[in-house]
Amino acid sequence: MNAIMETPELPAVFDGVKLAAVAAVLYIIVRCLNLKSPTAPPDILYQDTPLSRFLLKSCPLLTKEYIPPLIWGKSGHIQTALYGKMGRVSSPHPYGLRKYLTMPDGATATFDLFEPLAEHCIGEDITMVICPGIANHSEKQYIRTFVDYAQKNGYRCAVLNHLGALPNIELTSPRMFTYGCTWEFGAMVNYIKKTYPQTQLVVVGFSLGGNIVCKYLGENQANQESVLCCVSVCQGYSALRAQETFMQWDQCRRFYNFLMADNMKKIILSHRHSLFADSPKRPQALGDTDLNRLHTATSLMQIDDNIMRKFHGYRSLKEYYEEESCLRFLYRIYVPLLLVNAADDPLVHDSLLSIPRTLAEKRENVMFVLPLHGGHLGFFEGAVLFPEPLTWMDKLVVQYASAICQWERNKSQCSDTEQSSSGQE
Repeated sequence: MNAIMETPELPAVFDGVKLAAVAAVLYIIVRCLNLKSPTAPPDILYQDTPLSRFLLKSCPLLTKEYIPPLIWGKSGHIQTALYGKMGRVSSPHPYGLRKYLTMPDGATATFDLFEPLAEHCIGEDITMVICPGIANHSEKQYIRTFVDYAQKNGYRCAVLNHLGALPNIELTSPRMFTYGCTWEFGAMVNYIKKTYPQTQLVVVGFSLGGNIVCKYLGENQANQESVLCCVSVCQGYSALRAQETFMQWDQCRRFYNFLMADNMKKIILSHRHSLFADSPKRPQALGDTDLNRLHTATSLMQIDDNIMRKFHGYRSLKEYYEEESCLRFLYRIYVPLLLVNAADDPLVHDSLLSIPRTLAEKRENVMFVLPLHGGHLGFFEGAVLFPEPLTWMDKLVVQYASAICQWERNKSQCSDTEQSSSGQE
């Protein structure tokens, strides 16, 4: 009777299954969050010159470990997702004035101007001209955070609002921003040079903005006048090479491609009356068929082929990507150039990073910085779970710019001393 009432013990094999399941879950978590990845200083590629030695000495972030939040910060996907969804933590609201510029084709370019909140470290007038990422503008949280930090370090900031990106600004011509059109950025820079003739410029571009600023500087040697340096963060360098990688599922790039295409569709459709209405200014190749194709597009390449390339009359997608990429202009940039990418950026395939590597190996003015972590425009820092308001990227750009300003002032002082000595002789 007692034997009948006893509860049989669970088989040992069941405990083994539970342990195996727990181990499998932990393994997946460790792999997805990349927890085994070490923290380390960024890889830096540069030529040994007096300037590079000065920068390594003056920019501690170049040589110290970048430490992302412990739990999730080593995942490029989570860094990228947080940047895309949240932007930044406790983002400030810097006060700026919006400027409107009429372009030759009737388009209205806008940018926001923010005055410095402190004296610059070298006591001179320095302006950062900033080009945001795809479909971004001055109201994005990561831009606001960076601008506020730059202002507090003595920089005036001018931030381009990509044509068509601001939801409350109507298009005044049948055209919006494209991958490499530099017209609006050039107009903003010319306004700054004319309004503040004594100012010196630090050029900054994020993601797509990095392509635009590098292309702008390389298009014409005159564009580099009054420019102290240029910083490009998380750009892909060649749209022609990137298009194949964007259709691959590796690192979920095809999924990111779909999300960005969906966002572009919404922006274009919000301006459908300006872009597709019958007008003498409307590109002849742009018609109702293209609008129908837009509705079914699932990739940026489809949108670029059906819509974006036609704003400037390119005959093919290949021609559009070749002409609008900064790749062929990089070797024409002579001012100090800092190129920053993250090794775990899910949007920029590793094969594209051969471009900045080769450039840094051949050009003395170029420094290529590649931290292990950071994702796409993430670069969050923090102890365990919660990120800090300022990112590694924000601090590095300002630190590098300030070091370049100090380098130029030292050169100027040495030159004045030599001239003075020569005059006394």
